Amino acid sequence: MPRAVRTLLFSTLYPSSARPLHGIFVETRLRELLAHGGVQTRVVAPVPWYWSGASANPRYAAMANTPLRESRHGIDVRHPRYVTLPKVGMTVAPFLLALGAYGAVRAVQQEGFDFDMIDAHYYYPDGVAAALLSRWLGKPLVITARGTDVNLIPQYRLPRLLIQWAARQARASVGVSAALVERMLSLHIDPARLHVMRNGVDPARFSPQAPAGARAHLGLHGAPVVLTVGNLQEHKGQRLVVDAFALLRQAHPQARLVVVGAGPDDALLRQRAATLGLQDAITFAGLVPNAELARWYSAADLLVLASSREGWPNVLLEAMACGTPVVATAVGGIPEVVQGAQVGRLVHQRSPEAFAAAMADLLQAQPDRSGVRAYAEGFSWDRTSQQQLALFSQLVPGP
Repeated sequence: MPRAVRTLLFSTLYPSSARPLHGIFVETRLRELLAHGGVQTRVVAPVPWYWSGASANPRYAAMANTPLRESRHGIDVRHPRYVTLPKVGMTVAPFLLALGAYGAVRAVQQEGFDFDMIDAHYYYPDGVAAALLSRWLGKPLVITARGTDVNLIPQYRLPRLLIQWAARQARASVGVSAALVERMLSLHIDPARLHVMRNGVDPARFSPQAPAGARAHLGLHGAPVVLTVGNLQEHKGQRLVVDAFALLRQAHPQARLVVVGAGPDDALLRQRAATLGLQDAITFAGLVPNAELARWYSAADLLVLASSREGWPNVLLEAMACGTPVVATAVGGIPEVVQGAQVGRLVHQRSPEAFAAAMADLLQAQPDRSGVRAYAEGFSWDRTSQQQLALFSQLVPGP
């Protein structure tokens, strides 16, 4: 019987006890792989250095309060610190990241876990830093692209050149959607080393609850209930959702919008709601633990995602697994997730009018929630875990 492949997962996008939702999609993918079997792993998830855990800025305080080492779901995770520099930070970040993480990576080996390969997530700066570590340590490397890292960052010349260099060092590059793999092809990454490995959904964690009961538990009043989930920042499009909701209310005056998430646009969105006279019709729920999202999805008549760019947004599959149909921009990997009018609507023009029309059309159609759930069940983690294990096994020499 072949021994388990020993991997080192390397990414700044990984949760901690201080930032439990940060990069949770990377942790979920790893947990599913470990549950599948055939792999042992350790995690090195570097965190930017910040001097004080008492900072008034919650983001900086959380970085400072992140433990240097912890166990999450039985996985050993190290959080070494690395220095970030203003103004020139983007260009030197991979080098500072690799230098900051090197000691922690070596410590993993010195404790007896001589990993076979590095499994890096997010191409820049993480993947480039991992490529440096791969060369220093003589270990095979796989890099997974997740969205902005190949959709946006390569517009800058030096990061683009570094991404291309890292891709040449890596034995394989993975995209979580076919659209991301197409984007990597446009960066002249060797097509023989490219693989699509989509994210899945856990149907046990995200399962339907009775909508009326979920709304009562959450104290939500009004109908229909429109939900949007994500970091509150410009490219996620919550401002667009608020404006579209204002138009939707003309036909559905008792409708309620629920905004789940936190981020830099929080105050702007609240101000926009007040300007439109919608402050009593919009619930700002803030951050919601991943384990509690199923109730919010179940309470909604639809989920809307108005992003300007995406890799493979997990919120769509999570909502559909709870029986909730979706409205989303037709960008990135979203058309690969939303295939068919029975589960949602794709919006090709990012305008309040287009989103309001798509939401109204979906509400009128009233897709069968059990059918939406059945569709989501087709996106199993099992196939992705099998693909990962097969790829990793190819890269690791036999005993």
